Amino acid sequence: MSGDKPTFKSLCFLLPVMPRERIFIGVAWPYANGEVHVGHIAGCYLGADIFARYQRMKGNEVLMVSGSDQHGTPITVTAEKEGVSPEVIAERYHEINSRAMERLGISFDLYTKTHTEHHAEVVKEFFLDLLNKGYIDRKTTEEAYCPKCERFLPDRYMEGTCPHCGYEHARGDQCDECGKTLDPKDLINPRCKLCGTTPIFKETEHFFLKLRALHDELMRFIYDKGKNWRPGVLKFTKNWLESGLHDRAITRDISWGIPVPVEGFEDKRIYVWFEAVIGYYSTSKLWAKEKGGDWKRFWSDDARHYYFMGKDNIPFHTIIWPAMLMAKGLKTPDYIVANNYLRSNGQQFSKSRGITLAINHLLDKYDVSALRYYLTSIMPENHDTDFDWQEFAAKNNSELLAKYGNFIHRVISFTSDKFGEVPTAQPDEKDRAFLNEIEGYLDEVQEHLDKTEMKDALNAMMRIAMAGNRYMMERAPWKELKESRERAGTTMNILLRAVKALTLASYPFMPHAAEKVWKYLGMAEPIEGYGFGRALEPLETGKKMEKHPPLFSKITIEEEKSPLEGFDLRVGLIEEVKAHPDADKLYILRVNLGKETRQLVAGLKKYYAPEELQGKKIIVIANLEPAKLRGQLSKGMLLAADYNDVVSCLTVDVEPGTQVDGTSPAKKLKYQKFAENRIMVGTVKGGRFHGDRKYPAEFLGDSKDYEGAAAAIIRDGKAIVLSAGGKIITPDKEMPDGSRVR
Repeated sequence: MSGDKPTFKSLCFLLPVMPRERIFIGVAWPYANGEVHVGHIAGCYLGADIFARYQRMKGNEVLMVSGSDQHGTPITVTAEKEGVSPEVIAERYHEINSRAMERLGISFDLYTKTHTEHHAEVVKEFFLDLLNKGYIDRKTTEEAYCPKCERFLPDRYMEGTCPHCGYEHARGDQCDECGKTLDPKDLINPRCKLCGTTPIFKETEHFFLKLRALHDELMRFIYDKGKNWRPGVLKFTKNWLESGLHDRAITRDISWGIPVPVEGFEDKRIYVWFEAVIGYYSTSKLWAKEKGGDWKRFWSDDARHYYFMGKDNIPFHTIIWPAMLMAKGLKTPDYIVANNYLRSNGQQFSKSRGITLAINHLLDKYDVSALRYYLTSIMPENHDTDFDWQEFAAKNNSELLAKYGNFIHRVISFTSDKFGEVPTAQPDEKDRAFLNEIEGYLDEVQEHLDKTEMKDALNAMMRIAMAGNRYMMERAPWKELKESRERAGTTMNILLRAVKALTLASYPFMPHAAEKVWKYLGMAEPIEGYGFGRALEPLETGKKMEKHPPLFSKITIEEEKSPLEGFDLRVGLIEEVKAHPDADKLYILRVNLGKETRQLVAGLKKYYAPEELQGKKIIVIANLEPAKLRGQLSKGMLLAADYNDVVSCLTVDVEPGTQVDGTSPAKKLKYQKFAENRIMVGTVKGGRFHGDRKYPAEFLGDSKDYEGAAAAIIRDGKAIVLSAGGKIITPDKEMPDGSRVR
């Protein structure tokens, strides 16, 4: 094109041909005991996909793998609650989550699962190789055992107060708050996460990974590769190392998982943390087997390895997995890309704690590109961030719709209306300066993506749209058209090149929207194979240009307001029951509400023995004004149904502190105001709630197919069925339909 600067393509003959790099991307494996939610997606899956798509655009060979972690205690617990086998639960959520990844456009080369014969054989071979090389040892130890559940407790099903920082929900293996590694015996006030019982310790024999034998090699690895990690990753890793490297158990007294391939240990299983990370290796082999690729090319020393995860998985990927790879003689990680937590109202998203926005649910309501855009914009790369409905709508409406979508729509529509095709161009100095500006933003996008800085890359991409909008207003082609059709044609040609550059730059973040625009531009070559280097090449002149509908629609969030707004209902675990010293009918209860413990006074002495209440998970209205009952302060009230002389507590088996679906921390509420609400127990059947009469049943959680006993609040002629963590809240005794909850 006359007067234009040389393009990347025209200069290629002057440059040496760069070899394609091999990029391996391992993404943390989600537990198959529930649906993946926005916390998971923003935590690792979206960032990994953005990076993978970008690397493919650069012409690099990419292998991105992950899958469902189908073993471990969380799955067996869910299975026991439902009365089915662990395999039923694992397969159910593998299918649900595979579909969610596909709908969101997470471009795995293989997304598989751990409960397969292939994975089991690779894990056994890996285990035996380390055992034969002397990196695995046998020890008899005392492990936590819950006398009520009658089972040994994996470290992650022990909870208590961290002895280092005082965090009340530290796990048996580590504290997520301060990053310190722990032994279950270190915990202050330890308890079983399943029932709240204080565990005892019993002797058992297990295999241990000899981390101490790899100490020097690990130190060299962290010193060398740690320079490439985010500061938070390095800090978390150092916190682990300060506690000292200890040999780590890799087998457990559980029944679900991969059997230990050693005689005499057939009733034990390889611990999930050890076998799940081997999934990166086993899936590479499975990919080669199924797709005809060469997995060894991606595990050679000249390949680059990236691992994406949430911060709770950092030590497993910076210390334990590298140690296993060193012992096995395989390539160790190069880059550990770990995000902090995405929160909702300041609380960490968590399936076990019931704070979740299932991605499938959101994709049923909202455009996939809008979700990907917003989640990238709030990605918790260096600190925790919050998912906010108002901000989600604002980002879509004021940025995605008004800037990105509007720019593309205006340029293509104007070109179609006034020219009908891509016009020819004779660019002037101002046009070339604009193209140079766009090229600078393209360079910024790539620089940030090379460093896995997704938010900064997204911002640089949006600067292309903003510059394009500004340039169109400055040039005003509708005015130019009155004076010179050729000048207006040049402006639109230049703006179409900017649209093309914006489309390519946005592809890693919003592939669905970008591919639409790519077709609008009439581009025949697949966008992923086109590459950044040709982003500003002119479009073929004379190519027909047609109008298309706008890319995005306005989002309103009125539908997301909960009918239970104003109530702070939480799940509480009763840890202690004492008789009231001055009242025959009252108990004084100590109730664990997650991040705090409160005293409640309840008139249950006539209806429950102390041991019947101990360990029960109840529903507490936590924003009720405190009241003194016979001299004892009650900071809240438990909910119970009554009928004649029978009283039944409302209960649900999820983590203490879990917010009842649709409720949130709220201002203080007087009891009289709360008592105005009609809450009752009844039976859900055929989409109707049978209470004091039949009501249409509505659900705020993910239990729309539920039938059986339930509690509900009656609003506008409908029954809002109460749930927490997606599980229905029920009375703990059989009660007649219509029994009122007080």
